[in-house]
Formats: sequence, C-alpha cells, structure tokens
Amino acid sequence: MITATIGGLLRQQAQDLGDRTFLRFRAGDLTYRAANERSASFAAGLRELGVSARDPVAMLLPNCAELVLLWFATNLLGAIAAPLNTAFRGPLPAHVLNQSRARVLIVDDQLIGAVAEISSELRFITHLVIRGDHGRGTIGLPTCTPLAALGRPDGSREMARPGPAGPSDAAILLATSGTTGRSKLCELSHRYAIRQAELLAENLRLTASDVLYCPFPLFHLDAAILTVMPALVLGGVAAIGERFSVSAFWPEVRSFGATVFDFMGATLTLLHRSPALTGDHDNPVRLAWGVPVPAFAPEFEDRFGLRLVELYGSTDAGIPVYEPLDEPRRAGSCGRPIPAYDVRLFDDQDNEVKAGAVGEIVIRPGEPDLMAAGYYGMPEQTLAARRGLWFHTGDLARSDKDGYLYFAGRRTDAIRRRGENISAFEVEEVLSSHQDVLDAAAFAVPSDLTEDEIMVAVVPRPGRTVSFESLVAYCQGQLARHMVPRYFDLLAELPRTPTEKVEKHALIKRGITATTWDRERVIGRRREDADT
Repeated sequence: MITATIGGLLRQQAQDLGDRTFLRFRAGDLTYRAANERSASFAAGLRELGVSARDPVAMLLPNCAELVLLWFATNLLGAIAAPLNTAFRGPLPAHVLNQSRARVLIVDDQLIGAVAEISSELRFITHLVIRGDHGRGTIGLPTCTPLAALGRPDGSREMARPGPAGPSDAAILLATSGTTGRSKLCELSHRYAIRQAELLAENLRLTASDVLYCPFPLFHLDAAILTVMPALVLGGVAAIGERFSVSAFWPEVRSFGATVFDFMGATLTLLHRSPALTGDHDNPVRLAWGVPVPAFAPEFEDRFGLRLVELYGSTDAGIPVYEPLDEPRRAGSCGRPIPAYDVRLFDDQDNEVKAGAVGEIVIRPGEPDLMAAGYYGMPEQTLAARRGLWFHTGDLARSDKDGYLYFAGRRTDAIRRRGENISAFEVEEVLSSHQDVLDAAAFAVPSDLTEDEIMVAVVPRPGRTVSFESLVAYCQGQLARHMVPRYFDLLAELPRTPTEKVEKHALIKRGITATTWDRERVIGRRREDADT
C-alpha cells in the first residue's frame, strides 16, 4: 500500500477520485473530496480544543456521516478515535470512558441523558461536544461546544496539518461486545485498518464498482473496518444504515444500490423467515458475507439471487479465515485460514489437537500490525489473552483433513452437566431448526446436584405457538440425553447487543423465574433421579 495511515489514504483518494461518492447515508451522499475537506475542518476544531497526537477522543453517536468524519479527523491529528456503544447503560459507559482516558466526548443530543446519569463518575472528560440541540445541557462539564461550530469552515482557522502518526500507531479503539463480561477497548492501528480492508477486498473479490452496505453500528468492526475502510481502499462506496430492521432491510438495500452486504447472528434467519414476496429476487446484491451461514443457505441464495460467503474473525484478530470462493461450500465450515495468519486448535494445555478433535482457536499474525495491539490501558488482560505468543480467542472449533474449520461454540458457553461438557451452540443449533422457533439461546443455571442445568430461552416464529413438550421431544430425537434442556422460557425477543449478539449474561442474571417451564417437574420425575 502506498499510503501508511488512514489520513494519508483519505487525502490521496480525495486527490485521485474527487467527486466520486464515498459515503452514503439516508441523509445523503458525501464525495471523497467533501469527506476529506470536512474531516480536515473537524480536525482543526479538535485541535483548538487541545486534542493532539495520541489523544483519544470519545464519541457517543448514532450511525451518521459525522461519526466517520470525526474518526478521520482524529487520525489526521495523529489522535485516536474511540466510538462507543450507544446501547451501554448502567456502569458500562463510565467504565469504558474512564478506560479510554479521553478528555473530549462528542455526544448526540439524544444521548446526553445517558451521559448525565454517569457524569459524577467520569474521571477524565473535561469537554463536551454536542451534535444536535446544544441547549439540552452541559451536564456540569466546564466547557461545551456545538459540533456545528467545531466543524465550521472558517477562513481565519488554519486547517489541520497531518499529525505524527505512523502505520503502527493507534487509529481507533473498538470495544469488545461485552456479551459475557465487561467490554475492553481493542487498540487498532492504521495498518490494521488498511490491511484488513485489503485482505477483505482480496478474498471476497470486491471492486471499486461495489457499494458495500452495512446496517450495523459504526462502533463495531463490521461497519468501520470492514465496510468504510474497504470502500476507502478501493475507491468504492460505503453505504451505512441506521440500524438493522427486517422490514426496512431490502428497501434500503435497493435505495442504496448495495451490491455487497454483511450479516451476523440471527440476521439471515430473520430475513429468511420473513414472508416471501414476488420481488425478493429483484435486488442489486451479488454477495453477502458474515457468520454463521445457516443450513438453509441454498434456499436463501436462490430466493434473493446472491451468494453467501462465510468467514471467521474478531476485533482482536481481524479476519484470519475465509471460505474460498473457487471451491464448493462445505456445510458447517467457516472456511480455511489465509496465508497472512497462522491458525491452530489447542487443548486446555495449549497442545495442538488432531484433525477432527475440538480445540480452542489460537492465532498468530504473519505480518506486522495484523491484529489488535492489545486492550487499551489493560496490559495484564492483553498478556493473558496472548499467553505463549498465541492469541487465545475463547472460540472452539474442529478442523477437517484439508484445514477447513468448523465452529463449535464459545469456551465460556460450555455447560457442565452430569460430568459432561455441553456446547450451548450445539443445543441452540437444534432448537433453532424447529419449525415453530425463530430464535433460541442456551445457557447454564445452577443445579442442586452441583455443576449445571441447561436452560433455554425461546422466541416463537410469528403466528406460531410453541409447545415445550414438543421441543423436548424434538431435542430428544437430535441430541444426546444429557444435552436435552431442563428449563424453558418463552420470550418475545432475546436480549441482544447492537451487533445482534445474544447477551447471555442478561439471561443468566434473569435465571429461573415463576414462568419458567421445568420438564422434570411436568413429567413428575424426582430431580435426583433425572438423567442419571
């Protein structure tokens, strides 16, 4: 790559591509030239607030053009963008803001209330910048600036010059999902962002003519590093939706002219189970990538006229595994490691397991800065995740003789019951294939016989009625006896992060309630005799 930093790449593309569209939002399009000019103007305003090289700048904003421009603006100064999860509530926002040590917080006026609730706990924030209605309040901070004033072109204002950032310096902090514990901020360098974009474009054969669409938040890897950055690298278009919505998804795809989109979690299932329409095939998409690719992939591809491609990755590691485009799909596989990485499967003693055996996915990069530098301000946690010079993902998988990986769940999702280790992923996979089930999550609850019992939260398909007895019978026909859940709850929807990952900790905290269905109680068996 001829440009070593994100700011340098933006300037180069602005010079080369000028009025070609770069960013597409519902509010309108921005060209490469306009994106560069507005980013430089924001950078000048941030510099006047005292932001300099290596300073983190926190952002609590919805998906909007300003978030991308402010990210680029911080990078132009050699500073670090820290877009935060807008769904965080309770102690989490204060934890992440304090962890970032940012002095400047840029917040949307609709989210000021969430900041006001934690203002007394913020140890570093000294300046608030408000997008929208500046009159909503300053929550007691010494200084407050409207975003409109910060980014206003001003002939008397000297435009920001490039800061002293190098390819290995931090460009952006992205929080881990926090589905099982407190979020950590992954420190991602300029080279990480650019190289991950290049690898995605190479392995998915993206081109400058593609319109890359993402309906997920810009504080997540998919939208920021794997949608905006590939568009910037290729000279294509990044089309960012406000949020994922089943009813709005295809209309937005068509209005944006999207040729490629990404998916995650239950999004494909929700789209697949929506009522079929005569115009389903009439859309501009040629390829969709993400995880997982479900068993109904051939029907989905035929219905919507596109190709699904699976991969595997994380914010920490980037994307080390892709499904090869020139080979037939292997059902259940997330693909094969690419040459830029060394990917292996280890047992609990960090010994490599044989093909066919389940082990933890561990990763080493074959190039500089191909993975996160670590968890920002958390050296102990960084070292723990990289013991033995391997990044330990916490994900379980098995491999076949050709090196294809098959995801087997999260290590933290393992349930220990009657002396057996059970994958929550495998239980969920069976339940989700039931005709009456839209979504399902399996998790552990305490057993009075020590170890765990299996509990599942089930969301019925629209217009269907779920019978717990039929679910038990269905599980008994497809799962080993010790894997059949004991407890069932019926929910209207599962608690999810903005990136559609199930918040298992919320389900575990909720636990067994008065409405929970207990199959042992219903069938009249004594607990101590059950499943022994």
